[in-house]
Amino acid sequence: MASRLAQRKLMSLTEAAASRVKEIMADKPAVGLRVGVRNGGCAGMSYTMELAERVEPLDEVIEDKGVKVLIDPKAVLFLLGAEMDFKSDRLGSSFSFHNPNETSSCGCGESVAITPAEPEALEAAV
Repeated sequence: MASRLAQRKLMSLTEAAASRVKEIMADKPAVGLRVGVRNGGCAGMSYTMELAERVEPLDEVIEDKGVKVLIDPKAVLFLLGAEMDFKSDRLGSSFSFHNPNETSSCGCGESVAITPAEPEALEAAV
């Protein structure tokens, strides 16, 4: 059964991010990618990502471009409307987030300040 938030695109992935996640998961025993936020860093919060071996009972589960993303319920309002991207250049490659809830980021790019969306935004999300 699909989550009520999954139907409303809580979070999305670019084609590049989806492709890279599929590559990473290809030979791993994971059910999806767990995405969240944690306190820390000079700006206050940072994004977290890890391969998930199972879906936790309260996880919000979305599927986008063939990738299953599991979101911790504590991170939902921080990630509402976010898009995960993947970029690669001569110096390296990394995942990044375009998040309408970010209010600032640190100079090194490792942490961000995020204001959670209002709970009413969950009902309005499309």
